[in-house]
Amino acid sequence: MTDAKRPPLFKPTLIIHGGAGNITRDKLPPPLYQRYRASLLNYLRSTYQLLQNGSNALDAAVHAVSLLEDDELFNCGRGSVFTSAGTIEMEASLMVTSLINDDNDPATTIPGKVKRGVGVIGLRNVRHPIQLAREVLLRTGIDEHGHPRQEHGGNMHSQLSGRHLEKLARDWGLEFKPDEWFWTQRRWQEHRRGLERGRAAYDTDDELEGLSQGTVGCVCLDQWGNLAVATSTGGMTNKLPGRVGDTPTLGAGFWAETWEEESNTSSGKDGRRMVYQSSSTSGRVDGDEHSSWSTLLRDLLHDCLSPIMPSQPGPSSSSVLPPEKQPLLSGDSKKPNVIPPSPSAHRHRRRAVALSGTGNGDSFLRINAARTASAMLRFSSPAQNLKLSDAVTAVAGPGGELQQSAGPRWGITGEGEGGLIGIEAEIDLDENQKPVQTKDDSLRRGRVVFDFNCGGMYRAWIEEGPEGRERERVMVFKDEYVE
Repeated sequence: MTDAKRPPLFKPTLIIHGGAGNITRDKLPPPLYQRYRASLLNYLRSTYQLLQNGSNALDAAVHAVSLLEDDELFNCGRGSVFTSAGTIEMEASLMVTSLINDDNDPATTIPGKVKRGVGVIGLRNVRHPIQLAREVLLRTGIDEHGHPRQEHGGNMHSQLSGRHLEKLARDWGLEFKPDEWFWTQRRWQEHRRGLERGRAAYDTDDELEGLSQGTVGCVCLDQWGNLAVATSTGGMTNKLPGRVGDTPTLGAGFWAETWEEESNTSSGKDGRRMVYQSSSTSGRVDGDEHSSWSTLLRDLLHDCLSPIMPSQPGPSSSSVLPPEKQPLLSGDSKKPNVIPPSPSAHRHRRRAVALSGTGNGDSFLRINAARTASAMLRFSSPAQNLKLSDAVTAVAGPGGELQQSAGPRWGITGEGEGGLIGIEAEIDLDENQKPVQTKDDSLRRGRVVFDFNCGGMYRAWIEEGPEGRERERVMVFKDEYVE
């Protein structure tokens, strides 16, 4: 619902993914491609309309994924793959954050303003796992006065699984379906052939078209500066019963967070800096052929850890650190050791990201993929001027952290394959923590990003076309699908 007390701040932004992996053109004939395209386009339009009508990011993201869960083309909900035991075990997750933190502004009291995330695991008969994740996210078990509610809510748990969770779903009135409703010929065929041939979940099969390719997800930015990421999956074909993937695991398959940077504009330059920053620029991304994303990640981790973990004791070590290397807390843990703002720094820039991953979930778990991409951006030196697109490519692009995690198994087992989608947004705040008015009163925009290291990634998004017109995009491969 739109609040008349405050005009919108952002133009709604969203992106949807329908899975990524060993997708090849010969396994995606035109009729099947057109089915995927039609579904993704319909869900994109429906969700974008909600955002334009004033829906919050959380509701819009849940709406999009609920539609995907009912479409057996995608590996989630009704289209979920089977375990090695011939059962279905579904997972889903949600995370929210916001660029605006004004508790007195009714327009920001909608769900999705606080950084919180949940994952639900091992679901058998809940029709929409993503809607159960929403209930777990919002039913804290605590009222507005901090007192326990009488209902049996999630009580701020970040992960729940099993039969007790499904009992909660029944108590909360969510819709259930029998096992037969989730059974599809296509997924059963994949399951049986995989068992007979002893193949891994991502092996190719000339007789099968469009093998399941992992998690679906949606990332949304609403008019009020709230971001939400929603994911849902049936997991990997013929996974062991009880396996938990990256989809319900915070930081691995999904992530959302907001942080603040000091912005000194008195000199006419953008003098951004964080409370903690590194002076190192060795991991720059300015096209230097000798720079690498692995070096960047190593330097960022070194900068974060060096204040509390000196590399080696001895003459080269010192207990006196330069200002930019001081730990976040001084000897007195009650007094944060922060860099005081200069008198001319009269505004702050708040930045936020939301990310969803899809592909080989175990690889996403091993490198904590979504959080790693966010941390690259958050803890980099402002001099590097990193964008979320840079960080996503560093993790999920060709040769990135995901691919490197597979080692010699790359291209053989499906390990390391996958992609990330995300949205990045920012806003300048004045000394009273109020949004700074734009020069022409135009709406701010979020930036849609994505990259992948494998054959393809089903994705759909809205972008700004010629003359500022909105343009719908649906793609699978790096370039356009040609029939």
